[in-house]
Amino acid sequence: SGPEKRDTFVLLSRVTRAVVAGKGRGAPGDGSRMGGRPSSPLDKQQRQHLRGEYPECGQDGRELQPSSLQKLPRVREHRGPLTQLRGHPPRWQPIFCVLRGDGRLEWFSHKEEYENGNRPLGSTALTGYTLLTSQREYLHLLDVLCPASLGDHTQEEPDSLLEVPVRFPLFLQHPFRRHLCFSAATREAQHAWRLALQGGIRLRGTVLQRSQAPAARAFLDAVRLYRQHQGHFGDDDVTLGSDAEVLTAVLMREQLPALRAQTLPGLQGAGRSRAWAWTELLDAVHAAVLAGASAGLRAFQPEKDELLASLEKTIRPDVDQLLRLRARVAGRMRTDIKGPLESCLRRHVDPQLPRVAQTLLDAVEALLEVVRTLLAQGMDRLSGHLRQSPSSTRLRREVYSFGEMPWDLALMQTCYRETERSRGRLGQLAAPFGFLGMQSLVFAAQDLAQQLMADAVATFLQLADQCLTTALNCDQAAQRLERVRGRVLKKFESDSGLAQRRFIRSWGLCIFLPFVLRQLEPNCRKELPEFEGDVLAVGSQALTTEGIYEDVIRGCLLQRIDRGEELSCTCLFYEETEAEREGAACPRQPGSGAQIQPLGPPPSRETLQS
Repeated sequence: SGPEKRDTFVLLSRVTRAVVAGKGRGAPGDGSRMGGRPSSPLDKQQRQHLRGEYPECGQDGRELQPSSLQKLPRVREHRGPLTQLRGHPPRWQPIFCVLRGDGRLEWFSHKEEYENGNRPLGSTALTGYTLLTSQREYLHLLDVLCPASLGDHTQEEPDSLLEVPVRFPLFLQHPFRRHLCFSAATREAQHAWRLALQGGIRLRGTVLQRSQAPAARAFLDAVRLYRQHQGHFGDDDVTLGSDAEVLTAVLMREQLPALRAQTLPGLQGAGRSRAWAWTELLDAVHAAVLAGASAGLRAFQPEKDELLASLEKTIRPDVDQLLRLRARVAGRMRTDIKGPLESCLRRHVDPQLPRVAQTLLDAVEALLEVVRTLLAQGMDRLSGHLRQSPSSTRLRREVYSFGEMPWDLALMQTCYRETERSRGRLGQLAAPFGFLGMQSLVFAAQDLAQQLMADAVATFLQLADQCLTTALNCDQAAQRLERVRGRVLKKFESDSGLAQRRFIRSWGLCIFLPFVLRQLEPNCRKELPEFEGDVLAVGSQALTTEGIYEDVIRGCLLQRIDRGEELSCTCLFYEETEAEREGAACPRQPGSGAQIQPLGPPPSRETLQS
C-alpha cells in the first residue's frame, strides 16, 4: 500500500542517517574521513612531500591536519546473573554483572542494586585481560605463577581455592592485576558472556591503535623509542590500552622482577592460594602506578600544548628548507649504512620475508572473504524481504538487523575466528625476530574486518536511501537494491585490496624493523653523531638524526616487504615443485640484490637476542 511503502523508505532513510551519523566513517583509502582538510598555508606539493618523505613531522603527515579520534567500535551492553569467586577467604557468591558499552565491567550484589543506580561492588576496565573458559587451564596458570609451590597443595584447606569443579567458568587473567573468576549458570550464558567480554577486551586494548590523532601516533612512537633505549627492540603487546595504561604496563614490566624477588617469599599461604595472594598484591601496585601515570599525563598536557604550538610555528615557514635538509642528510646516511643494512637484510630478512608476507596475506584474505560473504548475504536477505512486500514492522526489524551487523558479536565471530587460525603459524615465523605482539596483530585484523563491514553497511544504506523513492513498487525497489549491491561489493573489493596491502606493510614493519635496528645498533648508530651538526643547524625540533636514521632503514625495509609480497606466492609455489625436483632456488628478482631462498633454519638465538 502507499502509506506502507512510504514508511518503508522513510525507515531506510532514518537508518541510513543513523548509521552515517553515529557509526559511519570514511572507507579506507577513499580520503573521506571527516576533519581531514589540510591546514594552510601548506600547498598540495608540500603535503605530498610530508606524507611520503618527512615522517619526522608525523606519520603520513597527519600532524599537520586537524586531529580526530576514530569513534570506538561499540560493545553492546551485556548484563545478567553470574557467580563470582571473591571475599576472604574466597568463595563463590551470586552477583549481577554488567558490561558497559565502553568496555568496563561492573558487578553488583543484586540486580536491584544496578537498576536503582547504586554503586557497584567492583568494576574494571577490560584492558589487557585474557579470557579462559577452562578450569584446568586456569589452575595450571596459577601453578605456574608461583613455581616454588608447584604441586604443593598439601598445606591448603580442604575447600582450597578452585578445588570445586566449575561447570561454565569465565576466568579473566591479567599479568599485573587481580584475576576475576566468574561462573555462568548455563552453557548458553557462558557463550554469550564470552563473546561480550572478548569484544570489551579488544575495544579497550586497541584505543590508541585505532586512533588517527597525531598525539596517539607520537605517543606510541615515544614508547617504542624509550623501550629501545632500554635495550628492548622486539615488539610485543605492551602498547595495548590507553596512554596511561600503556605507561603503567611498561613500568610494571620493568619493576616486576624486583617486586617478585622482594615480596613473593614473604607471602602467606601455599599453592594456589599463595598465587591468588600474589595477584592481589600486584593489583594494588598496578592501581598505584596507574593513578600516578594518569596524574602525570594530566599535568603534562599544558606543556604539551605549548610544545606543539611552538613546533608548528617553526615548521610552517621553514618546511621547504626542512625537506631539503632531510633529503640531503638521508642521502648521506643511506650511503654510509648501505653495506651493513644490505648484509642484514640479505642474511636474515630476505630468506623469511616471503613466508611471513604470504602468511599475513592468507590471514587477512580469509578474514575479509568471510566479511564479504556475510555482507552479500545481508544485502540479499534485505532485497529478498523487500520483494516479498513485508509489513513495515518486519522490514524495520530486517533493516535494523542489517545496520547492526558490524556490532553483532555472534555474527562477526565467524570472521574473527579466521585470525585465530593463523596465529600459531605466524607466531612461529615471527618469534625468531623478537616479535611477540600476536595479540595486537589479531586485534588489528579484527578491527579491520569490523571497520570494512561498517563502511560497507553504511555505504549500502546511504545509496539505498538515494535511489529508492515512493514511486517504486517492491519489485522495482528490489531491482535497484540489486544494482546498489553490485556497487557496494565492487567498492568493498577495492577497499579490502588496499587494506590488505597496508596491513601487510604495517605488520611486516612491526615484525622486522625492531630486529634490523637491533642488528645495526653496535656499528651504524655510532656514525650518527657526525650528522648532528647539520640537523642542529636548522634549529627545529621537527628533525632529529635518530628519526632520519630510522626512516632510511624503514624505507629500505618497506621496499623489501613490497617485493616479498609480490614474490611470496610465486616463490612458495616454486619451492614446493621445482625446488624439490631439481634443487633449484627461486629466481633472483631483477635489481633486488638478494635471492629469495626456501625457509631454512632460523638465525641463532644469540643473533636474534633482542
